[in-house]
Amino acid sequence: MNPGLYFAIGRKARDLLYKDYAQPQPLQIRYQSYDWSFDFSCQIEEVLPGLNTVFRVVVPDSSQAELQYLRDYVGFSAGIGLKANSAHGFDPIANISGVIGSTVVSLGADLGIDITTRTLNKFSAGLSLNSAFLIASMTLSDSCDSVKASVYHPLNPPTMTAIAAELKHRISRDATTLTFGAQHALLPYTLVKARMNTDGKVSAVLRQEIWQRFYVSVAGELDLRDNNSIPRIGLSMAIKH
Repeated sequence: MNPGLYFAIGRKARDLLYKDYAQPQPLQIRYQSYDWSFDFSCQIEEVLPGLNTVFRVVVPDSSQAELQYLRDYVGFSAGIGLKANSAHGFDPIANISGVIGSTVVSLGADLGIDITTRTLNKFSAGLSLNSAFLIASMTLSDSCDSVKASVYHPLNPPTMTAIAAELKHRISRDATTLTFGAQHALLPYTLVKARMNTDGKVSAVLRQEIWQRFYVSVAGELDLRDNNSIPRIGLSMAIKH
């Protein structure tokens, strides 16, 4: 009956709408018209009862070590790491998050602390409601500047067919964006996703499992409001356990 960790709030909708799409990391190495990054993570489960450890490295962006604790009605994580800054250096950071509730309803918060300046540089809070028919969530993020509501509805689990939508309001800009998307497995090893938002951007992803647990994804994005827009195309590879 544990509620999971904070990043699980809204994860189903978030993965459908954003995972594997052609989105650059906050900092990437660029050569001519090419961007690249490398993301490696490793999780060691049950170091102690209910305690997991996670190590993640994103080259050249960041690295982090994290402890996760899951018990009935509570989930907690704490991590420390390095994050790239605009001066091409790295700042030490710490993250703490917690969730209370159950598999049906959960409430959580996430804090990010800049160790160098001893300031709170990230705060978010979220609420999640889960059922077999619909998964809904609401989050307050970007230091209380963004409010997001998302829903995820599975249509046919055997073919991974599902739809999702997200409504995001940016308070400082008084701007609201609605994003909706869908996914469907054409074949047991081939997944297709598409999305569109009210900013005029249309995107699609084709993900193929080449070998067991080895995936290759091709993603594209086009801005329909910009007549001079050039389609963005991205390629990603992942080994998942």
